[in-house]
Amino acid sequence: AAARLRVAAKAGTDAKYIAYFQSFTNTYGDADRLRALYQAAMAPEDVVILSIATRPDCLGPDILGLLEELNRIKPVWGELGLQTIRRGYDLPVFDRAVKVLKAIGVTVIVHQILGLPGETPEMMAETARYIGQSGAEGVKLHLLHVLRNTDLAAEWQAGRVQTLELEEYISILELCLRNLPPETVIHRLTGDGAKRDLLAPLWSGDKKRVLNAIHQAFLRDNLIQGSTL
Repeated sequence: AAARLRVAAKAGTDAKYIAYFQSFTNTYGDADRLRALYQAAMAPEDVVILSIATRPDCLGPDILGLLEELNRIKPVWGELGLQTIRRGYDLPVFDRAVKVLKAIGVTVIVHQILGLPGETPEMMAETARYIGQSGAEGVKLHLLHVLRNTDLAAEWQAGRVQTLELEEYISILELCLRNLPPETVIHRLTGDGAKRDLLAPLWSGDKKRVLNAIHQAFLRDNLIQGSTL
């Protein structure tokens, strides 16, 4: 309710909403229990989309049947991570997940992390190109950030992991966008962690500054999505 009031203050009382199951693996569990949760979330008239973030290896037949059922009521988006640290599944599992979600009419959005340890800008651009060719309709681009009390934090504190500077991130972001098809919907240009837990890069905590810098760079560099394809 509080979130709706904040949105209404900016967008007006006729604003529409996405019911977003964001954190954790939101298709891991009993299909009947998930059905009750999803139906409750998408029931309000002003909720127009149900968006479910999950792992590609947690889409069994019962879950796919449930998503197909719900997609006949309101549009359903399936959000998949392509790569993480300690992913735990092979690339064909991701490919299959995209294929089966599209087969039941679910819109696929892929999350890509920029700045993973050991990756070069060219490798990140190749990942973006792969997403663009995967059949996914959208992408969310994230910055790798280090949060307190994680294994990554220990690696960063030991000097074994470096994070990106703002201009580095924007340069890589532009490279990835040039390698994504023009029809791919860009849902997110960056991401940040909770400020109380954020260790690095600290500049990512100032979202307004970051977004302004991104937009100014796009204008400066005449960025055209898909221009290198």
